[in-house]
Amino acid sequence: MTRPEDVLVQRLGEAVVGQIRFRDEVTLVVARERILQALEAARDMGFRLLTDLTAVDRHPAQPRFDVVYLLTSVEPPARVRLMVHLAADQTAPSATSLWPGANWLEREVFDLFGIRFDGHPDLRRILMPDDWEGHPLRKDYPLVEEPVEFRGHTPKVPSQIIPTSKPRHA
Repeated sequence: MTRPEDVLVQRLGEAVVGQIRFRDEVTLVVARERILQALEAARDMGFRLLTDLTAVDRHPAQPRFDVVYLLTSVEPPARVRLMVHLAADQTAPSATSLWPGANWLEREVFDLFGIRFDGHPDLRRILMPDDWEGHPLRKDYPLVEEPVEFRGHTPKVPSQIIPTSKPRHA
């Protein structure tokens, strides 16, 4: 029986520039200019669930970033990862036209790594405050201790909202 990822490799041809196999799962490295076509082909083959979209900062290696798409097929059960290498100044196309759920995943990657997605409908920070400087999951992000002021993002703890009870007298 032919595995779904092998069929995907055949369909994509030269768009697949590498393969990584680990524990019965495969990662297909796809050329940046063909990643959207590869994602669409995978979706049309039955990998209809975008399980995750994340990134890896390989600094100081070049190209610097990997954007990784984890796709799942329910029937037949299968998983495949598509990965694209990006230089620090390169962008990736948005997958929101294929999976609307990619919206928040791409925003998270932008917020934490600074990777931009062309065609994204609302590419802005999702976790860090709007005025935050830098992208905290980048390997060149400064690791220094500094006081952080949280403005209205943390709820009060129970001791701040529950009145103290008076001890009972026997």
